[in-house]
Amino acid sequence: MGSINIAIKKEAYEFLKSLKGNERSFSDVILEFRESKRYKRGSKEAILSFAGVLKNKGIDWEARKRIMKEFRNEVEERMDETAKYMEKLRKK
Repeated sequence: MGSINIAIKKEAYEFLKSLKGNERSFSDVILEFRESKRYKRGSKEAILSFAGVLKNKGIDWEARKRIMKEFRNEVEERMDETAKYMEKLRKK
């Protein structure tokens, strides 16, 4: 079996590398796409294939939740301020 060199973006390489593990080759992973429709964008299978990918990556989920809550609160405050400002202008 021959081989061909191809150029891919680093992001694509990292994705393929994460799928192949130690027991399969890059070719095995790529050919699996041809045989399977599990990576059809938005499919249940595509989403489930990422289950656990962030597990044990040292992410502080509580801190993430707190940051997102603070961000949502800031956006809501700005929206309220903008609505009040616009209402004030409308009344003039």
